[in-house]
Amino acid sequence: MAKVTNTFVPKDTVIEHLNPMVKIIGVFSLGLGSLIFPNSYLGFAIVIGLFFVAGAAKLLKDFAKIMFGFGIPITVMLLFIQGCYSPKNVTIIADLGFAKVGLEGVLYALKIVSTLLVFLGAFYIMNKTTYTGKLVAALTGTGMPPKAGYLVLASLNVVPQMQRRMSVIQEAQSARGVETGGGMIARLKAYIPLLGPVVMSSLTDAQERGMTLETRGFGVKGVKQTSYVEVANTKLDKILKTILILFFVIVTVVSLLMRMNII
Repeated sequence: MAKVTNTFVPKDTVIEHLNPMVKIIGVFSLGLGSLIFPNSYLGFAIVIGLFFVAGAAKLLKDFAKIMFGFGIPITVMLLFIQGCYSPKNVTIIADLGFAKVGLEGVLYALKIVSTLLVFLGAFYIMNKTTYTGKLVAALTGTGMPPKAGYLVLASLNVVPQMQRRMSVIQEAQSARGVETGGGMIARLKAYIPLLGPVVMSSLTDAQERGMTLETRGFGVKGVKQTSYVEVANTKLDKILKTILILFFVIVTVVSLLMRMNII
């Protein structure tokens, strides 16, 4: 497996040392749990819990920025749209003059917001605390084909690689006297000359990577491929996996009972 770099910065935390599969299971169990639960209470409770997890991962400041930066605008927008114009509205709780706010629409908007924030927060923590190579090694260790693992690896690294390449080319052009600052129009003009070198270097990089994988026998069949990155599966990982799976099962059962008006 080729060595790659991403935006992951080691912080030596408990969250960082967890098996990536635990984090993936956490993203889906928490996200899907908040999605299928009848109301938004569980979702917002999970969001509060994610703030504590982010603090344990030493990501609280950046986590709060992205959660509030995304959460506040989307909440205001959805509350206005669903609260005023949702066809589900029956109970009117406020009259704005130009529109009436319905309780059903507000509750539905809060449900959507809570689910989005859970998925966003859980995925952000997973992404920032997991080395990409370790994530792919964990996926291939569960039986995923190596080619599929490589596609995941390449997809997660394409944006950081493009950003680094554009930064290098932009610095080189600035050193040659090309104007890269100024207003919006000046910046757009400065980015046009970047497109050619970025596209050509990306094509060259893809060709070189393909040749490298071929010379290392990446497509050879009938052999067991190994990974440079080793992923441990500790007792804590097994306990957390069990807890997350049980959480999703319990939430599913409770949600069904609530929808059937049994509880």
